[in-house]
Amino acid sequence: MTQLEDTAKAASNSPRRLYIKNYGCQMNVYDSARMAELLAPLGYSLTVTANDADLVILNTCHIREKAAEKVFSELGQLRRMKEAKARRGGRMILAVAGCVAQAEGAEIIERAPCVDVVVGPQSYHHLPELLARVLRADGAGAIDTSFPVEPKFDLLPKVASPRGVAAFLTIQEGCDKFCSFCVVPYTRGAEYSRPVAEVLAEARRLVRGGAREITLLGQNVNAYHGGGPDGREWRLGELIRQLAEVERLDRIRYTTSHPRDVDDELVAAHRDVPQLMPFLHLPVQSGSDRVLALMNRRHTVADYRRTVDRLRSARPDLALSTDLIVGYPGESCEDFQATMDLADEMRFAQAFSFKYSPRPGTPASSAAHQVPDEVKAQRLAELQVLLGSQQRAFNEACIGHTLPVLLEKPGRHKGQLVGRSPYLQSVHLAAPADRMGDIVPVLITAASANSLSGSLTGVAAE
Repeated sequence: MTQLEDTAKAASNSPRRLYIKNYGCQMNVYDSARMAELLAPLGYSLTVTANDADLVILNTCHIREKAAEKVFSELGQLRRMKEAKARRGGRMILAVAGCVAQAEGAEIIERAPCVDVVVGPQSYHHLPELLARVLRADGAGAIDTSFPVEPKFDLLPKVASPRGVAAFLTIQEGCDKFCSFCVVPYTRGAEYSRPVAEVLAEARRLVRGGAREITLLGQNVNAYHGGGPDGREWRLGELIRQLAEVERLDRIRYTTSHPRDVDDELVAAHRDVPQLMPFLHLPVQSGSDRVLALMNRRHTVADYRRTVDRLRSARPDLALSTDLIVGYPGESCEDFQATMDLADEMRFAQAFSFKYSPRPGTPASSAAHQVPDEVKAQRLAELQVLLGSQQRAFNEACIGHTLPVLLEKPGRHKGQLVGRSPYLQSVHLAAPADRMGDIVPVLITAASANSLSGSLTGVAAE
């Protein structure tokens, strides 16, 4: 009997509780769901709190500032829970997964000996074996931050559990762009695209489980080049057209994209495929060509404008969101003003804006001419005023219009449901609970900075 079989046999007679905390991107949400599915045959079922869990997984992100320190702070609290459970005669296994695990590796166990397992984002399909090693070794840490030759998707169980009316589906991982501020190529590895047949099969399973909207995920999702059933490499536009043929899949989204990988086929999909929602996250990062070159973004402001023009010509109602970084090393006042000018010109419906923060091991972290923190803070505040006013204006422009809204979950108040518009806005409305999962026409009556409110119109969309 193998270690894994031995562990599974023991677990089958002893139900175990699993708590997963997510940090960061939507891909981590997808990865956490797959980890839960992977561990279900070992007797683990999800619980909503860490306090009563037998296994706690922190699925981490290394993009934001001080990400690792936040993880160690969380581990301090979990250590106390683990010790309390041990005093009661129980055992809590602590695991750190994701990009901080990949970047920090054995240092995590050195700094936090309470951690039992460290597993990188390309190796989480090895979790059952890592847990078996921990259980058999009675406390010795197990670490796997390798980049296995075999794609992890080949070794994961088929998606089986319902995931609600809106689901994530990872189709691509890793990045070959090597932007000078970004850790993704180091933590997620080189670009890998899942085969078309595998993506379509998972999409059909998600739809059978109740999904009516699927968001395709990838660190550089529009660089997708999965092997097709015809022996060719398919790009994202062709994949989207095929997904649109899946019955009851009414909405398709994708994120995150790179401006260099918006090809004619993808633009045409925005024009031709009604299931492809008119909302696109397209990070520009800066409005200064000089800063973009320092970032190694490999596009100019003019390139970005041309790409946006092509997309808006194909789909006039397209709304854009973006990422913007201020205070990048060497950013001058003129560079920052160029970012302000571009944001003012683009009129983003949403935007994520950040102060530059060094990521260890990236070229920008050791670059000269680091911008003082107080300057970064002032620039970010100025930019966010502009971006906030644009988002509010976009939301307010929806008042008086009827939008199709996919109802996803109960609201805060009795008799209220919350859904998403085609533009990814949260929409709050009074509706019967049995309409959950429906796409309904909603007359928008009010708007705030972050959401809309409305009422059902007389005739249901579906």
